[in-house]
Amino acid sequence: MWVLPEHRCVVVGVDGSPNSMAALRRAAREAADRHARLDVVRVLEPDGALAPKPLRTVREWLRLRRLAAHALPRAQHLTTRLRIVHGAPGEALARAAEHAELLVIGARAHSEHGSPLGGGTVPVVRRRARCGVVICADHTATSKTFQTRPAREGR
Repeated sequence: MWVLPEHRCVVVGVDGSPNSMAALRRAAREAADRHARLDVVRVLEPDGALAPKPLRTVREWLRLRRLAAHALPRAQHLTTRLRIVHGAPGEALARAAEHAELLVIGARAHSEHGSPLGGGTVPVVRRRARCGVVICADHTATSKTFQTRPAREGR
């Protein structure tokens, strides 16, 4: 039996897209290799309301649970925590990974803005994350993973 200190975790952002599911699979491998907890995070962007809507949060948590159950092999025996956070995706993911060893996110291969690593979330995460960041892209023919900063050992 492994005892997992609170700071031994790998955080992954999941929204259900193919790229985020590739990130989830990569994060699960990383967490297993590090004997760390896997934190699966879904970011809900503000919709103009003053406060988050509880029913929407519950629906998204149930959806996140379903996605994680289908993507993660039961044989891995990972300690997994599902989290719903609110805010702008890049900032919310960086906050969620504040004490993590690694943050794994999915990104489109090319954005409409010409960025080779996807939309606006990736640059914010790269600037604000205090841990190593791995960016995954799932392509139907091939799967590519981009590591932007080396993961720090012994954090």
